[in-house]
Parts: sequence; structure tokens; C-alpha cells
Amino acid sequence: MFLTFFIAFASLIGLMVIHEFGHFILAKKFGTDVEEFGIGYPPRIFGKKVGDTIYSLNLIPFGAFVRIKGESGGIEDYRSFIGKPMWQRMAIVLGGVVSFWLVSIILLSVVAGAWGLPTAVSDEAEGLVDPKVKVYYLVPESPAAQAGIELGDTLLGFEKVSQVQNFVKEHAGEEVTLSVQRGGEIIEKEITVRASYPEEEGAMGVGLTRVGLDKSAWYEAPIVGIKATGELTANIVSGWVMGLKSLFGVIELPAGMSMDLMGPVGIFNLLGEYFSMGVNYFLYLISLIAVALALANILPIPALDGGKIVFLAIEAIRGKPINSKIENRITGTFFVLIIFLMIFVTIKFDIPRLF
Repeated sequence: MFLTFFIAFASLIGLMVIHEFGHFILAKKFGTDVEEFGIGYPPRIFGKKVGDTIYSLNLIPFGAFVRIKGESGGIEDYRSFIGKPMWQRMAIVLGGVVSFWLVSIILLSVVAGAWGLPTAVSDEAEGLVDPKVKVYYLVPESPAAQAGIELGDTLLGFEKVSQVQNFVKEHAGEEVTLSVQRGGEIIEKEITVRASYPEEEGAMGVGLTRVGLDKSAWYEAPIVGIKATGELTANIVSGWVMGLKSLFGVIELPAGMSMDLMGPVGIFNLLGEYFSMGVNYFLYLISLIAVALALANILPIPALDGGKIVFLAIEAIRGKPINSKIENRITGTFFVLIIFLMIFVTIKFDIPRLF
């Protein structure tokens, strides 16, 4: 348990460090002074100055930071952030976002070449490694829901959806025992198969999909990694759009689907579950988190990289920067709001999932 927690924690911190390294490397590339590159947040435990930069390890272990000369305004010379051309400043800001996508591409390329990417396929698909049948939606109050089946569960003993369907037909009206894998845990569930039921719900009230590992040749893996990262990006954006439409009553979510938020505690728990399933699934989830962080960071919200881009765009339009004190106050206010949002999500959604 401790090892799983440590690996999950180190992985998330690693993503934050790589994100800040994206800012750092481009700042250095454009000749901008980087005053400090820190892992964790102050107070400082240890620091060593190499050249013009202090490399530090800090007490609060929830991220990383880069302190670039003149980024907060007030210092304008050829070595400061504010003294650089607009396109270079935007590139420095976007460097952190792009690093998330690069991490995803690299990890998914490794997974595709070494193990194979988890892929939803038809029953007729051949050449898959470790094919499984998984639950992708759940009808509320259905026999499966009442038995404790959850989204993402794997139904053991079946390699095709049609096998489950045939099994259900043979046992209509009976109580059956299904072995379910949830993370690294195997659970026995007693389910009463309905003899009559709404056509759109099925006898158990679940939606099933066949998933297997689609392995690529080493020379194809990088292309597969790029495509898979693009698909993850599109799927996350699509999910956000669907969630917003549902929130404003434009659409209704499919049966069994919810749009619950997930905070740091929920992410740690999910990482632990995926780690118990295998390194390939764990790396796949890290890739998914990296893409989600890239998209979140590019949102036009102060305190995020997208917010900084907005301030730079306003400067480009006005021909002069926004007063640094005003920008810092706005950024600080939104940073506090984001922290409170994370605390709210943790209490409202994450903790109830654990109990």
C-alpha cells in the first residue's frame, strides 16, 4: 500500500516538475534569466546555485515552480521575461502546457510498443493481447447496480461481449454469481438476471465493451502514441462539452453515466487501482492525466497558463502591459479560488467514493 501511494505521488509530482521544466527550458533557450527552479513549494529545505539559477528542494511537496526574472513585472531588460519579444514570452508560457502532451506521447508510445494500448474492439477483432469484457455504463436501480457492479469493472471468465449475452440468456430469471475484477481486487457478485426487462436496459442493466491490448511494432509505436494522445485530447474535450450541456439542461446523459468531479484524493485512489492492474495500465492513466492537465492549464483562467496568455494578448492589443500589481492581485485571487475548489471537490466527491 505504501509503495503504491509513493509511486502515485511521485508520478504526479513528476508531471508537475516536467511541466515547469517546459517553462524553464524555453526561458533558457531565449536567454531569459531563471532565478529559481524549485521542486515543492517554500519554505526551502535545500538549494544550490548553478550559474544564475538556484535549484531548490522545498518543504511543501505538492508541485514545482520556476521563478523567471521579470515575469511578475517591474524588471525590463534584455535578460528579463518582460524584455523579450511577445512571441517568445508566449512560447515560454506555452512550454509547460506542451510538455504535458509530449509526456503523453512518449508514455503511450512506450506502452504501445512494449505491451499494447488498451483498445475497445468488436468481438470479431483478432490479434489482441489479454481481451476482457468491461462495464462502460450502468443503469440505476438495475440488477447489476443493486449487486454492486461499478463502471470500469471487468467481468472475469469472458473474452467477448457475445459470451456474456449468451450466458445471460441461458440463465434468465435465475440468480448467478459473477467474478468481477476491480483494480487489483477480485470480487464475487450475486446478480438476479431479469427474464423481462426494458429493451434498452438489458437483462442485467449494464453496457459492455470488449477491451484488449493492441500491440504495435517498435517503429510504429511513436505514430500510435501521437494518434492516441490526439484521441485522448478529443475525448476529454468532448466529455467536458457533454458535461457542460448536461449542466445547463441542453442534453441528458446516457443511462448510468455521471459527470462527477475528481480531486487529488480521487486521482491518488485511481492511480492505485491502475497500478495494481499493471504497469501498462498505470502509464496509460498517467498519460490521460497529463492530457487533462494540459487542457486544464490552457483554459483562460488567471493563475493558469491560459490566463497568462490572456494577459499577454491584452498587452499585445493595448500596446502596453497591464499594471503588474493588478495582474498579480487577480492571479493571486484566482489561485486561492482554485485551492478552495480542490478542497470542495475532495470533500464533496473524493472522500465519499472511498467509503
